[in-house]
Parts: sequence; structure tokens; C-alpha cells
Amino acid sequence: MRYFEFLPCPGLRRYVKCYYLFESDSPAEVEDTVFPSGIVEIIFNLGEGIWKTAPDGSFHKTPSIELWGQVTRPLPVRSVGKQIMMGIRLYAHAPLYGVLNDQVLDAGDVLGGDIRELHARLLETRLPAERIALIEWFLLRRLQANDRLAMIGQILADLHQETPGEIKTIASKYHVTPRYLQKLFVQHTGLTPKLYHQINRFQHSLRLVGKRESSLTSIAYDCGYFDQSHFIREFKSFTGIAPSEYTSQAYPVSVALSA
Repeated sequence: MRYFEFLPCPGLRRYVKCYYLFESDSPAEVEDTVFPSGIVEIIFNLGEGIWKTAPDGSFHKTPSIELWGQVTRPLPVRSVGKQIMMGIRLYAHAPLYGVLNDQVLDAGDVLGGDIRELHARLLETRLPAERIALIEWFLLRRLQANDRLAMIGQILADLHQETPGEIKTIASKYHVTPRYLQKLFVQHTGLTPKLYHQINRFQHSLRLVGKRESSLTSIAYDCGYFDQSHFIREFKSFTGIAPSEYTSQAYPVSVALSA
């Protein structure tokens, strides 16, 4: 398995966290689980393999161009055959789609024929730099900045630093009421500020648990949980397992998403 990340151009960094290339030469069937990450994705399947997800408990084949909405609960995935996947990892407020929480849709149905044409052109080249250039040409035409989206992007950054109880402080910073800020946030991300903060906190704890360098109590307090019990309860809600059962080797997909 090979996994590479690439940074977007400066003009897209307010919306795009990174691009990535995932390749696997193994034909073996592999199962994993995707955990909530606070991001959405567009994934171009460029190989012969099949990718499946099980949002309702049963596995379904995904389309050749996948549009992943916000994942708010554990999502089982299955890889069948050799894979070549090129992905766009987008921040939740990127104005390409509506609110699609816990859905994996055909991006062509949502974004139109332009993205199907992009997929065809990506299949014509194997060079990552050329693929990224094609993707950025598409995104720069589709993504248009405005003051409201710029504010949502900055609020996302603020919520990486603040606790949910500080939402009044954040609202005051932007000269809006907490109620209006919450309404705006939900409208553009599909999440409440509180849930977004919880997912971000969980992702931080996931990285620390994977390193196996600290006790669960230390991780709980380092990540801002009230106590170890609070941490374990929330970790289970986002993964389906206890922190003591988690190993990064068993969940390579989620490790990549939390990088």
C-alpha cells in the first residue's frame, strides 16, 4: 500500500486540506472503518478495484467518482482488488455541494458532467503533478470565495482552539449572536459548532492513542475531556470500540484521514 499527500495551491487552501494518492497492488479483500474526521471528500477511482461502504450495515459498491459527506459515526468500508485512488480532501464549508452527512454519493449526479470529464482526463495520465493540475483547474472554476464563507472558514480554525463553551467568545469576535453563528455554521457544514469541536477533539485523541506514548488519563486531559470516562464514552461513540482496543495498524484508512 502506498499513500502520498500533496498540498493545494495558495488560492485553494481556504477550502482544500490536501490531495492524496492511494495505491494498492494487493488483490486481497481488506475491510476497515472510517471514523469521523470533520472533512468531506471527492474520490476518483482510477484502478480496477472495487470500493464498498456500509452506511446501513450492508456493503454497497461505490460509484467511480465518490462524493463523501461529513462522516459523523463509524462507517465500515471494504476494498476489493487492486486500487488507484486520487482524492480531494475538502474542509466542510467548501461550496461544492449541499449538506450530505453520512452519505456516499455519485459526484457526477451532484456536480454534473464537468466532473465526469475530469475523471476521464485523470484516467489518461499517471503523473501526480498533471492530475493535480487538472483537479485544481476544475476547483478554481467551481469555488468562489465570499465574505460569509471566509468567516465560516475562520470559525472552523477558531473551533480547533476553543471549547464549545467559548462559542459566545467566537460569536463576539465576528460581531454576531451565538444563535446566528450556530445557524450559519449548520447551514454551511451540516454540523453544529459543538459537534464539529467534538470530532476535532476526537481526531486529536485518536492520533495520541495510536502513538501509545501516554496513558488514557493523560490523553483525556490533554484533549480537553472532563475525565477518562468522558473520553472513553466519546471515543466509543465515534469508533464503536474502546481506546484500549484501537491500533493504528488495524485502521490504515482512518490513520490516513487523520494525518
